[in-house]
Amino acid sequence: MRRFVLLSAAAFVAAPALAANPFAEQSTLPYQAPPFDRIADTDYQPAIEQGIAQSLAEVRRIADNPEAPTFDNTIVAMERQGRMLARAQAAFGQVTQANTNPALQKAQAALAPKLAAYQDAIYLDAKLFARIKTLNDRASSLKLDAEQAMLLDDYYRKFVRAGAQLSAADQASLRDLNKQIAALGITFRQRLLAATKAGALVLDRPEQLAGLTPAEVEAAARDAKDRGLAGKYVLPLQNTTNQPALQSLTDRATREALFRQSWNRASKGDANDTRATVAQLNQLHTRKANLLGFPTYAAYSLAEQMAKTPATAQTFMVDLDAPVAAAQARELADIQAAAGSTPVEAWDWDFYAEKVRKAKYDLNEAETKPYLEIWNVLENGVFYAANQMYGLSFKRRTDIPTYHPDIRVYEVFEENGQPLGLAYFDYWKRDNKSGGAWMNSFVPQARLFGTKPVISNTANFTKPADGQPALVTFDDVRTMFHEFGHGLHGLFANQTYPTLSGTAVARDFVEFPSQFNEHWALEPRVLANYAKHHQTGAPMPQALVDKIKRAEHFNQGYATGENLAAAQLDMAWHVLPASAGRQDVDAFEAKALAATRLDVRHVPPRYRTSYFNHVWGSGYAAGYYAYLWTDMIEENVHDWFKANGGMTRANGQRLRDLILSRGHTQDYNTMFRAMVGHDPQVAPLLRSRGLTAK
Repeated sequence: MRRFVLLSAAAFVAAPALAANPFAEQSTLPYQAPPFDRIADTDYQPAIEQGIAQSLAEVRRIADNPEAPTFDNTIVAMERQGRMLARAQAAFGQVTQANTNPALQKAQAALAPKLAAYQDAIYLDAKLFARIKTLNDRASSLKLDAEQAMLLDDYYRKFVRAGAQLSAADQASLRDLNKQIAALGITFRQRLLAATKAGALVLDRPEQLAGLTPAEVEAAARDAKDRGLAGKYVLPLQNTTNQPALQSLTDRATREALFRQSWNRASKGDANDTRATVAQLNQLHTRKANLLGFPTYAAYSLAEQMAKTPATAQTFMVDLDAPVAAAQARELADIQAAAGSTPVEAWDWDFYAEKVRKAKYDLNEAETKPYLEIWNVLENGVFYAANQMYGLSFKRRTDIPTYHPDIRVYEVFEENGQPLGLAYFDYWKRDNKSGGAWMNSFVPQARLFGTKPVISNTANFTKPADGQPALVTFDDVRTMFHEFGHGLHGLFANQTYPTLSGTAVARDFVEFPSQFNEHWALEPRVLANYAKHHQTGAPMPQALVDKIKRAEHFNQGYATGENLAAAQLDMAWHVLPASAGRQDVDAFEAKALAATRLDVRHVPPRYRTSYFNHVWGSGYAAGYYAYLWTDMIEENVHDWFKANGGMTRANGQRLRDLILSRGHTQDYNTMFRAMVGHDPQVAPLLRSRGLTAK
């Protein structure tokens, strides 16, 4: 359902007309793209507040309609309302993630409780719910098509899950809980952003950066200068525990310092410490779940997922523990041998893993980067794969305004030349950008409005120094293919109603298209099309390609283990009953990690509790397992592809028809079985990662 993100309508009666606000009317740009050339930071908050007021008035008319409820005058009317709010929130959500500043952060904090109250005012409207319940009770007699039936069911379930059947007193409690959760989520994100920036490692001497490339040293010097630290060097933190530079830094003291800056961010007892916020959020999540009739927040969260129950997700993860732990033990033995008499610690793993990689596979990441110029990878790799699979073509647009000059925009066309949508690419890391990578939608596809999709891909790659080529790592290449997999899911949306369109699916299904798309990064004809030397245009030597492929299973105990540990940590927090009380964050984290069978000393979780933004700031509470779950289901699909001709246009069309174009118009398990003919199996995941028994 579109995120109804409330004050009473009366609170906005005196609000001034916003004819001059760029969100007041539908954008006149191609595809209704946001007019960022006309949007000022000061436009977002009034636009959202006015959008809330308009939406509430529209919803009030739907609820008070004296005519008997019909699908059109209730459900379709709900889909049509709130257009200004949707436009403003789509742009605001991306900009505050990717290009924030104090003014935008202030607006976020001010809007969070209002948006939470707005959502409650809709979902807890008794008259509106009565209309929806009436329709749901007689759904079988309404002669709805499949998408309409799913939409009605979706509305009914989400109203019930939002508290529509609670007593007035319990609804009042729920409203208060939602306001607190929204406000604390903003607090967490803003403290984490500040902690990550403050946690950057400041170094005094160039020899402390030994092992980094000259371009990376220059970037560290430039970053220091930008922070007013001329003459020093700064290594900024990315959002994960592990930091890319740990692979290259030869100075062990620098490695340890960088790791500790990462591990201890947001937990130093200063203004950016998130632990008290986390402990409070966890309790509020549990109280909300209990109020809605669920024993734990995980039970509440997973009821709408493909996995359905926490037990199913936990069993899946426990089944991975033993093979992952065994792989970690094998890898540690190799790494300790490379380190000699020095006992390996977490900050040493990547450094010595790279030595093992070179010894076992003779693969040096520095060898691959000259063949991976970012825009060539995008246009001749990511886009080429989409052409081969789906017949798409792309044309760069320089006339579409963006919120930052680093962004590139492309128009996307169908095989027959018909326009499909727009795609934005914002790849370079900035201090005011949230960590990680993601896909967002500025305009969702919906036949109801005649809109075509406008999507964005965002990442945090290291921007080259001025005059240097824009070279990326092969991990970055995977990220590009991954995020464009989400993009394809959005671009191929073919729904009437925005609530069910594109990527509006469960979290343990939404990562399936993105992870599946990663496979084409190493598809021979795709790789040959983009892996070319940035200076000479020479193709990547086959010997180097072979090294990359042979190294595919390398370090998978680490890679899988850090994700698995984080997923189990997330689930441990959210299967806590209310009787457990408020937790000491560090003590609980240590106990939860010790309960796994993983080597968390050498392979720490990808995110620690205090900087686990997915869980506390981005709506993934009890949902981080979804990355591994969706990798399992996409490997099942990839096995089907391998058994049926691989990367062919026909297979791409099948995937588009059965999965990528369906949005949430079918049950997820039904869609999956239609694609591969059986239920998900864990064996393809273990096999693809080289985690089967030796």
